[in-house]
Amino acid sequence: MAGGPPALSRRALLRGVGLLAAGGTGLIGYAAGKSALVSAAPPAEPPAAAPANEAAPTATPWPAKPVGAAQVAADPTALPGPVDWAEPRHHQITLDVVEVVAEIEPGVTFSYMTFGGRIPGPMIRVRQGDTVEITVNNLPGNLMPHNVDLHAVYGPHGGGEATFVVAGQPNGMRFTALYPGAFMYHCAVPTLDHHISSGMFGMIVVEPPEGLPPVNREFYLGQHELYTDQAAGVPGHHNFDFAAMQREQPTYVLLNGEKHALTPERRGAMQAQTGETARIFFVCGGPNLSSNFHPVGSVWTKVWREGAILSTPERYVQTVAVPPGSCLIAEIEFPVPGMIKLVDHALSRVVSKGMSGVIEVAGEPRPDIFTPDLPGDPTG
Repeated sequence: MAGGPPALSRRALLRGVGLLAAGGTGLIGYAAGKSALVSAAPPAEPPAAAPANEAAPTATPWPAKPVGAAQVAADPTALPGPVDWAEPRHHQITLDVVEVVAEIEPGVTFSYMTFGGRIPGPMIRVRQGDTVEITVNNLPGNLMPHNVDLHAVYGPHGGGEATFVVAGQPNGMRFTALYPGAFMYHCAVPTLDHHISSGMFGMIVVEPPEGLPPVNREFYLGQHELYTDQAAGVPGHHNFDFAAMQREQPTYVLLNGEKHALTPERRGAMQAQTGETARIFFVCGGPNLSSNFHPVGSVWTKVWREGAILSTPERYVQTVAVPPGSCLIAEIEFPVPGMIKLVDHALSRVVSKGMSGVIEVAGEPRPDIFTPDLPGDPTG
């Protein structure tokens, strides 16, 4: 537990600063402050070269790796219920660190790092004044050291120093949640940008003593970007590209860790009914890009920017800028049926990089509010 990090072997230290690549595929490192790269060797039998009239990829693609998890996209409805207790409580929470190969999209694999095997990591929900005992459990099969920095913590490094842990060990701390709001948590080892980009972020919600107003549904979502050595959609295994991260030029921008994860074509759309109100908890992991979060076909009825839930909410907001390392609480209403698309309105991220989700709203049409046909339209 807390009281100083455990001793590090030379190999564990190299892994911690990014000098050993996951899976033993070669050296991929930061040198002189992450300014130089040593590329991994190509596979023994690379695919045939592209014809002279076709653009070649930046590196020879690796074959797709066997997946260790069917998905990393978190279920957006899998979040704790609202605070309903009147006195401070004590919580014991364990965050299992899971390093796993999974698909970004069909046929494209990546070595993710996660809390709990999902992106975003599990939502933690407590009441202002509660005490939280949190343990980071770095599973024995992992390669990297990890920790957790919670933006809801008064304390050095947000608890990152107290929770630093090597593979095969647990470590933890205790804190009191003194201020309300929605806050990001993330891995914060020296190569934190690599770890966050690979999936290690989530949200802790500290509700005020009176709680939050009731709504019909709640959803938990997270955006982040991935930097890989291949173009989006190129089949095979995509290795992490540190140089692309330094340039802040991601291959993918994702909602819940996978391309178009929360859509009918992938993992399934979120569901709602006409007349309902939903609350969205949204965390922008980054590590570098802000989100321009927008519901196509609706607006945000109420918005608490930065997750500042004691602030007066803004009303009827079309697009909300959410910086990396921050959160959003928003409410949305569904007066008519149809598909509400949740996008980053930097729209190339939707078209080319995979950032979108869908809320499918069922119910009776409301022609007094919206009709797709004009009077007398012969196509109606």
